[in-house]
Amino acid sequence: MSTVKFLFIKSAVASSKCKDVHPAPGPVPKDQVRLYSMRFCPFAQRTSLVLHAKGIKFETINIHLKQKPDWFLEKNPEGLVPLIETPAGEVVNESVITSEFLDEMYPEKKLLPATPFGKAQQKMMLEHFSKITPHLFKISSAKRKGDDVSGLEAELKEKFTNLNEHLVKKKTKFFGGDTVTFIDYMMWPFFERLGMFEVQHCLDHTPELKKWTERMLEDPAVKAIMHSTEDHKTFYNNFLDGKPDFDYGL
Repeated sequence: MSTVKFLFIKSAVASSKCKDVHPAPGPVPKDQVRLYSMRFCPFAQRTSLVLHAKGIKFETINIHLKQKPDWFLEKNPEGLVPLIETPAGEVVNESVITSEFLDEMYPEKKLLPATPFGKAQQKMMLEHFSKITPHLFKISSAKRKGDDVSGLEAELKEKFTNLNEHLVKKKTKFFGGDTVTFIDYMMWPFFERLGMFEVQHCLDHTPELKKWTERMLEDPAVKAIMHSTEDHKTFYNNFLDGKPDFDYGL
């Protein structure tokens, strides 16, 4: 399992807005990489899962996304996480790109298939899955407004049915085979949050997909960094209220 070092216990914030100033970190040590993250971000969780699964030595700096330090914006003007930095000063952003970059940079335990077609299959599935995630946020937003979500939930159930049929046809435990691979880690953070979105009942008609979630909960990388549904809900609700506590639970 990866060796993880947190440079700051709490999220790094901008010096002009907070007394708890975190100076720019020094160079990344030669034997590891650095992950700039946010503890409750599902996209940053993708990269963290890959780091843990591959046993890569890394250190983490969590960023206060409402008060971003200038030094972070210099590394990534878009101000988004995740961000990976190497000892050579190379900076890579975006969850899927950083995850694939790490899989190629550390080839000892490959998460993506070796064949071009195998890689293409996983990327096509990920493209399909990217059309599912907006439904989770739409349902959450509609519920918050008191709107009827039956139609949105029906659409989500249909999409989950398609994922379930994929597992049935492949006759495998996971989406890439009988072991956890790249696609499983890219999808998982949003399934971890089904309780937060209050849509876990949408899995009731998809037995194979439900078994997949149960198997994923036993994965060492997933277990190493997951948050409880209660913690996810607390952070998310505070975020929607405009009062995100990026250090919640510390």
